[in-house]
Amino acid sequence: MLTDPRIKKLAKNLVNYSCDLKKGEKILVEYSDSVDVQFIDCILQEVFKVGGYPFVQETNDRVRRGLMRNMSVELADLTAKYDKFRMEDMDAYIGVRGSNNVYELSDVGADKRRIYDVHYAQPVHHNLRVERTKWVILRYPTEAMSQQSRLSTEQFEDFYFKVCNLDYKKMSGAMDRLVALMKKTDKVRLTAKNTDLSFSIKDIGGVKCAGLRNIPDGEVYTAPVKDSVEGVISYNAPSIYNGTEFNGVKLTFSKGKIVRAECATPELTNAANKIFDTDEGARYVGEFAVGVNPYVTKAMGDILFDEKISGSIHFTPGSCYSDADNGNQSAIHWDLVLIQTKEAGGGSIFFDDRLIRKDGLFVIPELYALNPESLK
Repeated sequence: MLTDPRIKKLAKNLVNYSCDLKKGEKILVEYSDSVDVQFIDCILQEVFKVGGYPFVQETNDRVRRGLMRNMSVELADLTAKYDKFRMEDMDAYIGVRGSNNVYELSDVGADKRRIYDVHYAQPVHHNLRVERTKWVILRYPTEAMSQQSRLSTEQFEDFYFKVCNLDYKKMSGAMDRLVALMKKTDKVRLTAKNTDLSFSIKDIGGVKCAGLRNIPDGEVYTAPVKDSVEGVISYNAPSIYNGTEFNGVKLTFSKGKIVRAECATPELTNAANKIFDTDEGARYVGEFAVGVNPYVTKAMGDILFDEKISGSIHFTPGSCYSDADNGNQSAIHWDLVLIQTKEAGGGSIFFDDRLIRKDGLFVIPELYALNPESLK
C-alpha cells in the first residue's frame, strides 16, 4: 500500500520542526485508535532517522469514558503517579488525537471530570508535558471529522493537509510584529455583537504559535492582567468541552472575574457554571489570543482548528501559560472563540485605543502580512 506523501511531510515536520528532536532524545508518541497506523509508522521512521528513542501508547475514548465515569481521587492520583514517572523522563511528546464520536465523554459527570482534571490532567499534562517537554498535539482526519465539518472525506482531507502543512516558518516571521506590538501595549478593547470588553496586557508579553505546539497552528497569545477584565463577551463559535456542546456562551466580567455566565439553554448555563466552579482560577482568564490561519475560516467544533480561525480571537477562562504568565492557575483551560469576520457579524480589536483589526482583517501596515492573502 502506498503512503500518501502528505502524511510523510506532516510526520517529518512534527519530528524535525515542531519537536526539533535530537539524537539520543526520548519521545512519547500517544495516538488514538482511530488514527491511521501508517501515519504513526511515518512518525517513528522520522524519529529513528534522527537517532531518537520513541515510546508509543495507543488510547481509546470508550475506555477513557469507562475509567472517568468511575474515577476516584485515589485512582486519579495513582494514575498520575505512574504517568508522571514516564513523562518526567521524556524530552519530547507528540499527541495524535482522533475520534469517531466527539460526544463520547458527554455522560461523564461533572464531579468525575473535576477529579480527572485536578488530580490527573493538571499534574501530568500541564505541569510536566507543557512546562518541561518539547511537545505538539494534532488531530488526525477521520470520517467523523469530515462529517463534523459537513464535507466529503476527500474534501476534508484536502482542507486538512493545506492547513497542517502550511509554511509555518513564513507565518512565524509574519507574527514577529504582532508579538512586538503586544509587548508594548497596555489596554485592549474587543467589540462585536453583544460584546464590549476591556482589559490590560501590560508587561505580559506576546507568544507566537507557528507549528511548534499545535497542528494546525496560527495564533499569537498573551494574557490579561488578572483583575483587569471588565465588560461582556459573547462567543459565536460552538465549543465542545468534555463531550458537551456549548452554544451562546456569554460571560460578564468585573475586576477580572466571571460574575455571570450564560448559555443558549438553562441546562447549558448550569453545566458551564459547574465548570467555572472547578476552582478559584476557573472564573479568571489565563489567555487572550488572536487567530490567523488563512485556511481555517469557519468553526467545526474542534478547538485545535477553531481557535486558529482567521479573523478570530479566543478568550480563555482558566490556567495561564508560563511564557505569558498572569498568575492565574486552574485545573481548566477552556478556549472559547469569538469570530470577528464580516460574515460572522464583524468586530474590532483596539490596542491602546488604536484600531488594529476590523471585521477580521488587520488594518495597520505593520500587520498586513498576517492577513489571509499574505499567508497563503
